[in-house]
This record gives sequence, C-alpha cells and structure tokens, in this order.
Amino acid sequence: MNKIRLLFFATLRERAGVKSLDLEIPEEMTVRGLKEKLAAEYPSLGESLKSVLITINREYAFDEAVIPPGAEMALFPPVSGG
Repeated sequence: MNKIRLLFFATLRERAGVKSLDLEIPEEMTVRGLKEKLAAEYPSLGESLKSVLITINREYAFDEAVIPPGAEMALFPPVSGG
C-alpha cells in the first residue's frame, strides 16, 4: 500500500469536512482512481471532483498520472475571475 496525504482547499475543505486526510491507497493508483475512491467515500465531494485542480508534490497532475509513494496531494476547486 501507498500512504499519501491529501490537502483540501476552499469549498472542497468545507465539503470534505476536514483540512487534510492521510490515506492508504493501492500502489500504481492514478489520479482518476483516487477521484473515484474519494467520490465513493465522500459523496459530498462527488460533483466537485469532476473539475478540481490536483497537484502531486506541488506540481499539477492529470487523471492519468500515477501517484508516487508518500505523495502530498492538494485539491483545489476551479477558479473563475474577470
């Protein structure tokens, strides 16, 4: 298993009900797999996970990215502005 830390920001923090979360995930799990796991375990995040920005160790990551061991991941809601 791979132990990671998730950090939630802005509205995602409110929906998750926590600031951070330590999780054990299968090795070779992708960002997409993590989103599916979070949507199943935290239904209040489900819809938001479709458009979140995710970083792995402070670098933007896409759905196909494999999560490395001990990663620190951050989830940000989309930002709009003028």
